[in-house]
Amino acid sequence: MAKRIQFNAHGGPDVLQWIDFEPADPAENEIQVENKAIGINYIDTYVRSGLYPVGNFPSGLGTEAAGVVKRIGKNVTRFTPGDRVVYCQAALGAYSELHNVAEDRLMLLPDAISFEQGAASFLKGLTVQYLLRQTYKVKPDEIFLFHAAAGGVGLIACQWAKALGAHLIGTVGSADKAQLAKNSGAWATINYREENIAQRVSELTEGKKVAVAYDSVGKDTWEASLDSLRRQGLLVSFGNSSGPVTGIDLGILNKKGSLFVTRPSLFGYITNREELEIASAELFSLLASGAIKVDVPEQQKFALKDASQAHKTLQSRATHGSSLLIP
Repeated sequence: MAKRIQFNAHGGPDVLQWIDFEPADPAENEIQVENKAIGINYIDTYVRSGLYPVGNFPSGLGTEAAGVVKRIGKNVTRFTPGDRVVYCQAALGAYSELHNVAEDRLMLLPDAISFEQGAASFLKGLTVQYLLRQTYKVKPDEIFLFHAAAGGVGLIACQWAKALGAHLIGTVGSADKAQLAKNSGAWATINYREENIAQRVSELTEGKKVAVAYDSVGKDTWEASLDSLRRQGLLVSFGNSSGPVTGIDLGILNKKGSLFVTRPSLFGYITNREELEIASAELFSLLASGAIKVDVPEQQKFALKDASQAHKTLQSRATHGSSLLIP
């Protein structure tokens, strides 16, 4: 027997239950991982709430963790019991002491990266990799806009931008979060509670605005993101923390300068083993070198059984950087 988080209906954090379960044997191409640290991601709240509905109940939750290989399926060739591993594209159920993961979704975790660092950075780091290196290739000295710069994805983006020699303008909700973003490499910050985002972007760029804006907030920042773009600029809308953008009149893209909009996800960029290995190698190199540091505050490390409280804290916007569940 083992323990995991399960839910039987969509809803608020209180639908999450701490239960005993009997882990299934790994299938022929699966690895059973004993999780040592589990990543908490905003997308988990979308799944729990029903914004991204699950197919069947009861359901596990979470797709990201780092741990040790416990058992392998008969056709597995890349891993052996005892290997240190990390994953972020598993089937739902990572909020668990044990989880079976497809071999193609698992990566060896370099010794230079701890379990906590791996679980806190793998999904978020691969997200930043596809955003800055694939959706739009940010260039040295380029100025761009990145919302929620003090969040888990945002703080990694600040550091990655600095490593690229680019200038990230990050939006934040407080002076403390502004300092965190700057300490991580943000070129400038905008406190969205006190400043007009598009106006400040224009001032910081001497009226030129930016060629790309990365927006994980959604409904509350949609117009500000569009207004921050120069002619033929690109809005990369990759999240909905304030709610989804709905009822779009495509004519607004014409009126604001023949703009482009894309709604990407990690699953649209990492679709096979080769793509996972290329993106992971770039992320691991930056983590191992210290160019990207992921330090999870103690108050943002929750016992696995306290997943409900972890979700409440995450959605209160009281956190910065990454948060973890510890089995």
